[in-house]
Amino acid sequence: MDISAILVPGLLAVTSVVALGRRVNVYDVLTQGAAEGLGVLVRILPNLVGLLTAVYMLRASGAMDFLARLLAPVLALLGIPPETAPLLFIRPVSGGGALAVGSELIRTHGPDSYIGRVAAVMLGSTETTFYTIAVYFGSAGIHRTRHTVPAALIADLVGFAASAFAVRLLFGG
Repeated sequence: MDISAILVPGLLAVTSVVALGRRVNVYDVLTQGAAEGLGVLVRILPNLVGLLTAVYMLRASGAMDFLARLLAPVLALLGIPPETAPLLFIRPVSGGGALAVGSELIRTHGPDSYIGRVAAVMLGSTETTFYTIAVYFGSAGIHRTRHTVPAALIADLVGFAASAFAVRLLFGG
């Protein structure tokens, strides 16, 4: 039996029992939390719409392909397959877009190819940086990100390079 089949209902049951023991009106707390969640959604929605619009504009304009060709020599020096360049640009912005790019790489090059494996590890080893910053900073009302964006992008680059290195180390390449 899968532990998650027991864990989630168990957590809900324990939470309900503790709340009843403390005489907390669970329904009122639930509706209050839902109202706060809607408030957060209203605050972060403009950030998300702008972010997703920018991603689709970059892809549709061909700028992403141009940047990929431009950076191919640098990526090769870092040990990152140049074919994964679109994934490097999309992943920090859009998880769904990155999944589509990764799926295309795997479909084109094969799941057991070096490029397919690197793409899969990159998808699992990096974060949707701008989305995360937009959601967390937007919900907290933070407008100046200061060093957050450069540090997060450097972490993404290290994650991409480490993904390629790990695949090369474990599977050869």
